[in-house]
Amino acid sequence: MLSTLLEQMLAPNQYLSQVQVKKNSKERVDFVVIMPGKDGHEVYLPIDSKFPLEDYNKLIEASESLDKDIIEKSQKQLMKRIKEEAKSIKEKYINVPETTDFAVMFLPIEGLYAEVVRDIELMDTLQNQYKIVVCGPTTLAALLNSLQLGFKTLYIEKRSSELWQVLSTFKQEFEKFVQLLLKTQNKLGEANSTIELATKSSKKIAKKLGDVSQVVGIEYNEGDDDNDSDSLPNIE
Repeated sequence: MLSTLLEQMLAPNQYLSQVQVKKNSKERVDFVVIMPGKDGHEVYLPIDSKFPLEDYNKLIEASESLDKDIIEKSQKQLMKRIKEEAKSIKEKYINVPETTDFAVMFLPIEGLYAEVVRDIELMDTLQNQYKIVVCGPTTLAALLNSLQLGFKTLYIEKRSSELWQVLSTFKQEFEKFVQLLLKTQNKLGEANSTIELATKSSKKIAKKLGDVSQVVGIEYNEGDDDNDSDSLPNIE
């Protein structure tokens, strides 16, 4: 289930499976999400799946028996197991600066996740003492969606300088184009040669708009060379 969620929410190059995050250690975390760090250095966000099936089944059976003492005992045993797993994840897979300073414990059943988050004291211990974020299937999907939006924002930021350079060049060409159109209006006798220059300039503009489309993903149709003035872009 964890593998499927990652596959659905992230690109293949945004996560890895069975990763050794500590040198000279045989332990491998189930998955890591590749996070951007400082100076181009990648940082891993560890995600490890835990499913204490035996303890969870005992709690379900106790709930069906309606015996409060057995239910309370089963709950305590399950929470103890969760705490042990959180400690294990911290010791094995949190390794700053190679990893983030926290890790994610994935619980594959919403009912199990609900039992854990209902214990406020336990959640406080997991987050503050062990640096563990607990996620069920729904909450992990939300977390991955947030990360994906962050990746897209970062991608735009990385390419913003490139976009600015293309737009700057386009601005220069457009200014030349406007000047040529003015010459055409003022010097009808020189119209043929000036329009020819204006046509060349318009082709340059079309090319720059094509470059912009490659950066921001906007489709731009250059059009036919014999289009009339109505096909020119409307510039306010």
